[in-house]
Amino acid sequence: MISWKSATASGEGIALVGSLGADQVIDYKSQDITALVKDVDLVTDCAGGESQHKLFEVLRPGGKLFSIVTPPSAELAEKYQVDARFIRSNITANSLTAGLELVKEGKLRPIVSKTFSLEEAAQAQDYVSAGGVNGKVVLVVSEFGL
Repeated sequence: MISWKSATASGEGIALVGSLGADQVIDYKSQDITALVKDVDLVTDCAGGESQHKLFEVLRPGGKLFSIVTPPSAELAEKYQVDARFIRSNITANSLTAGLELVKEGKLRPIVSKTFSLEEAAQAQDYVSAGGVNGKVVLVVSEFGL
């Protein structure tokens, strides 16, 4: 079985995604994924909207589309004969503990783009809204004030 990992990114994200193990990185701002990729078994949508709609075109019949952003179109899933699902987090104390253990073992590497104090939450939102963020933005809470 051939395992081939393709990903989309732009700007500085191209090198980052390549360093994370993608075999091919498509610049979604200058390249059309539907012209470059076909007959994919599984795609994971992290953007939603029109980007998600294009992903249906790259799947093979019987393929799977998982979105962490918005529920996929049932109509497009039927049209392209694919299994499309919305995946939600179920965060519990146990899952957080398990995640921290994966970080400690080096099996999970969180990528932090920038850290802000809680008082800088408005600036953090502006930073995210400007786009081009590679990684997560973290708000540091120093006190709970209980």
